[in-house]
Parts: sequence; structure tokens; C-alpha cells
Amino acid sequence: MHPNYHFDHDDGADDGFQDEDFSGRPSKTRLKKQMHDLQALGKELDEMPAHRLKAIVGMPESLLDALLDLKRIRSHEGRRRQLQYIGKIMRGIDAEPLREAVASFKLPGAKETLALHTAERWRDRLIAEDDAFTQWMGEHPGTDAQALRTLIRNARKDQAAAAAAQGAEAPTERKGRAYRELFQQIKSTLAAAAAAAAPDDADDDQEDDDE
Repeated sequence: MHPNYHFDHDDGADDGFQDEDFSGRPSKTRLKKQMHDLQALGKELDEMPAHRLKAIVGMPESLLDALLDLKRIRSHEGRRRQLQYIGKIMRGIDAEPLREAVASFKLPGAKETLALHTAERWRDRLIAEDDAFTQWMGEHPGTDAQALRTLIRNARKDQAAAAAAQGAEAPTERKGRAYRELFQQIKSTLAAAAAAAAPDDADDDQEDDDE
């Protein structure tokens, strides 16, 4: 099966020859870039577990078999050749569903990173802004207010001591125990709130794994 290529032609224009030869087929440069992109996609698919690959709707059996074979190959040269083969297979199919599957697989990691950044922002705000405490308690009323105030107060002391030791204008690289404990408290509370807000997420993930 040969891929169908579509190009917009500008009659009388010469710049089109950069991407096509005189027969209207893609140039070698364009084909090389396409193959490079598809092999990179093949590497990303290889990072997915076998059961997730098998769950991709519409994946040709030949491509699935090639990807499963790739997981069993250990030599660098063997993997390179297999990725070339995988790229050739993907030239004849719509690769967009494969890219969407990769993005979906990576999403849990993106969520975890976002959660860490959110916890860091709350920690910094609680230390720097008095009003942040009121906002936090409004959003998370189950928090032990006295314990949180103590952590904030001690974290501020740690931060001030570190700044004094390194100089007022120097970044505070060394953080005290309260600073770390405050972050862990915030992260745990946010994680519990997220789990309570989306109780079906774990079931959905399990269903995906069982397919």
C-alpha cells in the first residue's frame, strides 16, 4: 500500500521544487524528515506497555507485531533496523491516532508534574502571603489550622535564617525541615482533595489496563 500525498501547486512557481521532484512526488529531503518523525513516534510507542499498544483502536496487525518485536530486540543495530521498518509501515497509515495514544499514555506523568507545581506554588504563597492562609482554609477546611500555622511560622524562620546566612540577595538553596514538611502537608492535602473529587479515575484506569 502506497501513501497518498497531497500537495498544493502554484503554477509557474519554482519554490515547489524544493519539496517535490519533477514527477510531483515528495523530495528525498521531505521523505527523510517524514521517516525521522515516524521513527521518533515508533520510539515513543515502544515506551508503552504491550497491553496499551494492543488497545489502540485501528492499529494494523503488522505494525503491532513490529512494535512487539522491537521490545524483544536488545542490540542497537537491530533496534535501529526495526525502527526503520516500523517507520515504513506507518508511512502508509494515518499516524494521528498513534500520536493521540502516546499523548494519553504520557498524561498521568503530566498530571503528577502539575500537582507538584501546584503544591510548590501554595507553599511559596503560604510563606510569603498572610492572606494565602485564609484562602487555603476556605478551600481545604479539613486542614488542622493550628498545625499548618506552626509549619508556616517555622518555615518562615528557616527561610529567614537561610537568607541571613547566605546574604539577603542570595538564593536560599538550603531549606529547613519545616519548609519540607510544609510542602509534604500541602501535597498530601491536594492529593486527597483530587482523589475525593474524582473517585472514578482509578476505576477508569483499571478498565483501560484490562482491555
